[in-house]
Amino acid sequence: MNQVRKIYCRAFQTVFKIALPVLPYRKPKLAGSVKALPEIIEKNNCSRVLIITDPGIQKLRLTARLERALKDAGMFYRIYGKTCANPTTDNVYEALELYQENACDAIIGFGGGSSMDCAKAVGARIVKPNQSLAKMKGILKVHKRLPLLIAVPTTAGTAAEATINYVITDVEKKRKFVCVDTNDIPNIAVIDPDMMSTMPKGLTAATGMDALTHAIEGYTTKAAWALAACLNLEAIRLIAKNLRDAVENKPEGREGMALGQYVTGMAFSNVGLGIAHSMAHTLGAVYDTPHGVACAMMLPIVMEYNAECSGEKYREIARAMNVADVDTMSQEQYRAAAIEAVKKLFADVGI
Repeated sequence: MNQVRKIYCRAFQTVFKIALPVLPYRKPKLAGSVKALPEIIEKNNCSRVLIITDPGIQKLRLTARLERALKDAGMFYRIYGKTCANPTTDNVYEALELYQENACDAIIGFGGGSSMDCAKAVGARIVKPNQSLAKMKGILKVHKRLPLLIAVPTTAGTAAEATINYVITDVEKKRKFVCVDTNDIPNIAVIDPDMMSTMPKGLTAATGMDALTHAIEGYTTKAAWALAACLNLEAIRLIAKNLRDAVENKPEGREGMALGQYVTGMAFSNVGLGIAHSMAHTLGAVYDTPHGVACAMMLPIVMEYNAECSGEKYREIARAMNVADVDTMSQEQYRAAAIEAVKKLFADVGI
C-alpha cells in the first residue's frame, strides 16, 4: 500500500471509529413466533409479502408454519427460494423482479444469513431503483427507509436480523462486496429457538463459529468501546457454554445460541470486525466456502497473529470461555489458553 493510500485509510478508520457510537443505529423489534407476523404486517399497513429463502429451507418445508399463518390471515404472499449459500447479484435481481411483478409491499428474509442478506439487498434496490448494487458498496449509501423488512433466522450465527450490513457476491468478478447502512437493519426479528431445531449438526457448528468470530473480533477490534465490549464478552460466554449442546440439538443449547448470536450482532454492528472475516469472505467469493467454515479456519490463525497487540483482552476471552485459573496465568499463558479454548471448541463440535 502506498503512503498516500495508507494515510487515507487510517484517517477514514479514525473518523468512522468516532462516528460509530453516534450513528442512528436501532434495534429491531422482537417477535417470538412467526404466528405473530400477520398482525404485525397488517399494523404496518402492508398486505402483500415476498418471502426470500433458500432451496434447503424449501426442501425441508420450514416455511410451512409461516405460510399457514399468512393464509389464515387472508394475506397474499409469494416465495423466492433460490438464494445461494453466498447470495449473488442474480439472486437479488430475480427476487426484486418477483417483488415488483406481484406488487408486494413487505419482505421476509427466512433462513440463514444468506436469505436475510438477499432480503436486505432487495429492499435497498426497491428504495434506490436507479442505483446498482455495486454502487451501494461501502458505507451509508442508502439514506432511505426500506420497505417493511422482517427477518426470521433459522441459524444461530450470522445475526443478520440485527446488523446494519449485508454481503453480496458478484459471481462474474469472483468478489464479494459489503454494503453498510443503518437502514439495512430489519424492522422485526423473530427470535424463536424452535426455528433452529431442524439445523443439522454441521450447519449448527459452522454458524456457531461465525457467531464466535463476530464476538471475538468485535471485542478485540480497535473500534471497540465499553458497551459493545460488554455485549461481545457476554456473547463469547453464551456461545462457549451453549454451542456444544446446540450441536446435539438440546433445547437449552439452542436457546443460548439464539441469544448469544443476537447479542453479538447488536454489538459488532457498532464496532466492525477484523481480518478473519475479510479473509473468510474472500474464501467464500473465490471458492464458495461456507462462511462459518471459513471463519473457523481463519479465527485461530488471526488470534495468534494479533496476540501481541491484544493487551489484557485475551485474558477476558479465556475467562469467558471458562478456562480455569486464568488469574494465575502469565500474559503468554492466557493468550495461548484463549486460542486453545477456541481450537478445542472447534474440535468438540466437529470442525
